[in-house]
Amino acid sequence: MKYWRLAVFCLLSAMPSLATSADLEKRMLGIAAELRCLVCQNESIAASRADLAVDLRQQIREQIQAGQTNDEIRTYMVERYGDFVLYRPPLKATTLLLWFGPMLLFFFGLTILMVSLRRRRARIVTSSLSAEERQQADALLDQSADTGNPR
Repeated sequence: MKYWRLAVFCLLSAMPSLATSADLEKRMLGIAAELRCLVCQNESIAASRADLAVDLRQQIREQIQAGQTNDEIRTYMVERYGDFVLYRPPLKATTLLLWFGPMLLFFFGLTILMVSLRRRRARIVTSSLSAEERQQADALLDQSADTGNPR
């Protein structure tokens, strides 16, 4: 009976730590999902299996246990690894290219396409056949029609 009470006591004393552990993991995964893995670069820290991502998740856990807020943890990560660690970097002078680079590339490509299409159209309009060339083409077409060749 003595061991039974001891087992119940250990179980009851461990339950609050299990609850906080699950809450801690949920909060850690929420923060880690917003941070980019520096090794994989296309995965979040929460999804990455890289050694660095495992270490960063452990750092986040330790900071949560130390009582830091989510914003304080993100600030710490940005100070240590730069804005690149954030999936949504803030809009500032150093990140303008990250925010507007894709649009600039799109408009640059669209401009090149428009210019090349206009030049192509101008070449087609100016390259019409002369009267002599038209007569030669008609003669070739009449000749192929007479011989029955499909060309």
